[in-house]
Amino acid sequence: MMILSLLLRLAMQHIGRMSDPIEETIYEKLAALGPGKSIEPADVAKAVQPEQWQRMLPRVRTTALGLMRQGRLMITKKGKPVDPSSFKGVIRLRLPTAEESEQLIQARTAAPDDAD
Repeated sequence: MMILSLLLRLAMQHIGRMSDPIEETIYEKLAALGPGKSIEPADVAKAVQPEQWQRMLPRVRTTALGLMRQGRLMITKKGKPVDPSSFKGVIRLRLPTAEESEQLIQARTAAPDDAD
């Protein structure tokens, strides 16, 4: 619980330096909910662009995927983390536990380079 609180605090410190309103909104919404809670990508899209939020959904998903690959966000489906290379359908976003973050980072560094 304490580690999750620390991760959230660290994420919030970086919001001022972020230039992506989608990323900022993801972290602001998660911070307002507290540890272990999740949000829908549509909530983020509606906050960023209320009039055309449906157009924002692909960008929200792409941003969330990038954050997941960095170990800074979890994408879940039915409460379970998804495979970042092949997820579809309804998803939710939440902060990772310290263990999940470490696993995501290790998986990223252990994965073979796609450029070869």
